[in-house]
Amino acid sequence: MAATSNPLQELLTEKDVARLLRVSVATIRRRRLLKQPPTWLKIGALVRYRREAISRLIEGAEQPTEVK
Repeated sequence: MAATSNPLQELLTEKDVARLLRVSVATIRRRRLLKQPPTWLKIGALVRYRREAISRLIEGAEQPTEVK
């Protein structure tokens, strides 16, 4: 029987996201207030982020290297 993944285990806190992106929690909160990525979820009084949203943010920030 295959193990079922729990989607709640994949959710990150502001602190988790700040640590992954190496920015302050204040930066994460500011981005949320300005409606900038990453997307977030409001669950009751909690704010959580999906790992996939953080991955998309990082991938979107990649800059192509120009070869001459």
